[in-house]
Amino acid sequence: MSETLSAPPVSARWGTIGYFVATGAALGTWTSRIPAIKQDLGLDDGRMTIALFAIAVGSVLAMQVVGHLADRFGSARVLGPAGLAMAASLLVPGFAGSLPVLVAGLVLFGAGHGVVDVAMNAHAMQVQRHYPKPIVITFHALFSVGGLIGSSVGALAAQLGTPVPPHFALAALGLAVLVEVSRRRLLPAEPHQTGGPRERARGMSPAILLLGVLAFSCSLGEGSMADWSPLYLHDELRTSPAIAAVGYAVFSTMMAVCRFLGDHLVSRFGPVALVRTCGLIAGLGMGAGLLAHHPVAAIAGFALFGVGLSCIIPQVFSAAGSRDPARAGRDLAQVSTLGYGGLLAGPVIIGVITHWTDLTAALLVPAALALVVALAAPVVRPRPAAR
Repeated sequence: MSETLSAPPVSARWGTIGYFVATGAALGTWTSRIPAIKQDLGLDDGRMTIALFAIAVGSVLAMQVVGHLADRFGSARVLGPAGLAMAASLLVPGFAGSLPVLVAGLVLFGAGHGVVDVAMNAHAMQVQRHYPKPIVITFHALFSVGGLIGSSVGALAAQLGTPVPPHFALAALGLAVLVEVSRRRLLPAEPHQTGGPRERARGMSPAILLLGVLAFSCSLGEGSMADWSPLYLHDELRTSPAIAAVGYAVFSTMMAVCRFLGDHLVSRFGPVALVRTCGLIAGLGMGAGLLAHHPVAAIAGFALFGVGLSCIIPQVFSAAGSRDPARAGRDLAQVSTLGYGGLLAGPVIIGVITHWTDLTAALLVPAALALVVALAAPVVRPRPAAR
């Protein structure tokens, strides 16, 4: 068992928060200017889809190596250069003058984002081991805050007519400053992170695979909400475009707000009870909202789906990162890869099902998967501390 500090490392907690905010802000910055970049480069939907897929390619490829690096050298040592690389990678898509350059830039951006995502979650677990109470879910809440900051600044830049290149250059500079200030507050590598006989590679354990399936299931639902909830309200329930946009906004808001309550809830009720309850709220809430086939019920169902999903992914990551501190990076990378797969596959799976039935039935799939998560909740139970 690693050495315990005499007091919780508050400074390291703030440093880790900085990385979560920066990662969310980087993603929010990019997504806020997608329409402008598409217009500037004269891309149609098909070519823009290729560019967007490049982010996923970069992230997934990077996640295959970052776990091993974080375990061998320590998550803090990985976060230092990775955070600066993520900030700098915004410059390539920001200044891209053609589709090939944009694709190359987004592969780099996705890789930087993927490396930081895994390493900061590994470091969050290192900080958590020195705290007497749960703090991990709040990190994920602040990722959402970072996304809101990045997208809001991007919306303002678009409203003011600011070109993408100077906007992304200033954003990259701001992110670089934030991650460098945050890096100075991180914990050093702990003894079990620097190598030894436990460093040997092994395949994905059944428990990590199950955690990855839970991450896939929740991320599938989150990805489906982004693309299909507006279409469900507009096309199936015949609402106006303005009302159709409310569904995803309510879902996202409830997810972010409830994450700020999550650490208190897990401290009071435990991770298994929290994940089980959240899965039931998500599955039954959205299922009832869809079956009622009314706009108000559907929006309420999407809100409950956000409430339910809010705390599950952080607890899944927490369970993966705490099972074996010597390979926390690799376990988190494996779970993150499956989760990212669900985020990408969700909209596609819903679209395929819609071709065979209707959108109401298709959206019941994420609701059903949330109930499966509730049944599998015991997998997030903490393992006894090693002695």
